[in-house]
Amino acid sequence: MNALITGGSSGMGLEYARQLAEKGYDLILVSNRQDELDQAAASLEKEFTVKVMTRWQDLAETSAADQLFDWCTRQAGILPDVLINNAGMFFFKELLDEDLPMVEAMLNLHINTITRCCILFGNAMKRRGSGRILIMSSMTARIPAPGITIYSATKAYLKSFGRSLSFETKPYGVTVTTVCPAAVATPLYKFNPKTMRLGVRLGIIHTPQWLVKRALKAMFRGRRVISPSLMNFYLPPLVAMLPGSVEQAIWAKVK
Repeated sequence: MNALITGGSSGMGLEYARQLAEKGYDLILVSNRQDELDQAAASLEKEFTVKVMTRWQDLAETSAADQLFDWCTRQAGILPDVLINNAGMFFFKELLDEDLPMVEAMLNLHINTITRCCILFGNAMKRRGSGRILIMSSMTARIPAPGITIYSATKAYLKSFGRSLSFETKPYGVTVTTVCPAAVATPLYKFNPKTMRLGVRLGIIHTPQWLVKRALKAMFRGRRVISPSLMNFYLPPLVAMLPGSVEQAIWAKVK
């Protein structure tokens, strides 16, 4: 059994790798951070009796998905049993002209690469008759807000895309699970360490271990969409109730 994990060298991606390795899956870790990839592979192979392959690749490039699929299926000769679409990026700021390259990178990484990976690997899984795909969306898919304008929009796309795709693939033995977590204690969001520790203690921010355990449980059960954390149930409706003038005033203070 093999699992391919994008963004698998750190944060939630590395936790997905650990928990899948614990279940006996050989791993293919993909990241644009070579040092972290090497460290993760050495650590995982030492801790678990699994094989770990690594691939350095910038997944924000337009042709990234096609290159990754070709490398896996032709060069490595592997069609993974599990595909974890975890790689992502985040920024919080007002959008300016000079941010367009960063915006394009996020659109490519969150939309183009994941969409093409799901289609390329998903159709190969369909021909085989089995496979599991997991897509990392976010609670912010339900909270379009200034500062995370592109991030929340791309996550909303992923939630819609993943749910719809799951109906197309299920008759062929392939499941698609989309995960919409609330705040998670990873370096991606650049939380202040003290704030992060307090949030974890209060249950507002969850650990990668907590989230990944629930995400994988849902994936292996064939769930279509999961929204772990109580914040998913009360925060989006509360934000939706805010008058536009209040949201504008909050943005004026935090930007």
